[in-house]
Amino acid sequence: MATREATLSALPADRLEGLPRPARSGGRLRELDLLRFLSAAMVLLYHDAGVIYGPWVQGARNVFPELAPVARFGHLGVLLFFMISGFVILMSGWGRKVGDFAVSRVTRLFPAYWASVALAVVMFYTAGTFYANATGPETVLRRLLPNLTMLEGGVNASYVEGLYWTLWIELHFYVIIALLIRFGVTYGRAMSFMVIWLLTGVFAQETKVLALQALVLSGESPYFIAGMGFYLMYRFRPNTMLWLVIGACWALSCYYKLRDAGGDAWPGVYQYVVPSVITAFYVVMALVATGRLGWLRWRRLTLLGALTYPLYLVHETVARPIVKYLYPRFDRWAVLALCAAVALLTAYIINLLVERPGGTWLRRTLKASLAEIRSGDTPEPSESGPAG
Repeated sequence: MATREATLSALPADRLEGLPRPARSGGRLRELDLLRFLSAAMVLLYHDAGVIYGPWVQGARNVFPELAPVARFGHLGVLLFFMISGFVILMSGWGRKVGDFAVSRVTRLFPAYWASVALAVVMFYTAGTFYANATGPETVLRRLLPNLTMLEGGVNASYVEGLYWTLWIELHFYVIIALLIRFGVTYGRAMSFMVIWLLTGVFAQETKVLALQALVLSGESPYFIAGMGFYLMYRFRPNTMLWLVIGACWALSCYYKLRDAGGDAWPGVYQYVVPSVITAFYVVMALVATGRLGWLRWRRLTLLGALTYPLYLVHETVARPIVKYLYPRFDRWAVLALCAAVALLTAYIINLLVERPGGTWLRRTLKASLAEIRSGDTPEPSESGPAG
């Protein structure tokens, strides 16, 4: 029987359009590590110099008027996170069972997350700094328990850190993608899944049913779906259907973000900057998907990728006590630089001492538990034999 590659090579060029290529096996995508880190840097700059208040009593924008016009848009970095997540999670789920996928996600998310929650509580008891002006130990303890589950967004509990809302969105996405993994990920199923999910999100917006909007992540789904589409481009080849789905995601991404702009929107500027930044995210992900950023192979980018998640989790937590005790006694720029440096150092320590050993231990124990559960699903042979 002829091989698939031989069959494809015998086809004329115009017949190859849209046919999947053999899956790539080019190793780690370090360009995604860089994009993750840049996304986290955007969010860090936003919280330290772009928000109305932030860790600075006078307001971050007032302390850094030179940075504020750019830093105030740093929150858009979260949207790139979502797109990268769609790419990576589809890649991670390909060929896996739901249980294995769940183990990989738990071991990836929870060790650093638990460390960040613990750090936030420690900062409250030692420095008196906390998210959203907690007024007493009872407030912290009331928040602590649901936050340890990472389900606080689902039960409407207060966040230990405000940026944890994105983790609830990520968990929600994992549950949705698990439905696809349950039936086995193939090119065709992934495409159908993406289109159905996108249209369901639009129907949820049309009907204004809040429960349905929350269930299908109608506002955030275009980013995840686009990321999945870009992974299919990377794994196989770009084709017209993928470009159309991603184009629809891009249009909805821009529209939703402009439509839902709050009172913090910058009149006359917001409506141009936001779609421009979102478009830039789509373009750079297209460059990743088509291999045009493959030259980014510096090994240190892997370290940046490893630091991204803990950096995202702790940068606000460590900035508050630094600003509280050092500003305005020291120069604002020095304090800002120290906030970034301490956040990076803390992220490195968490990665080295918590994520790596904690993830290894958790992965080993969860895999053992999963094997035990699966063994219980195997029917035991009857003692009396088939005839019973």
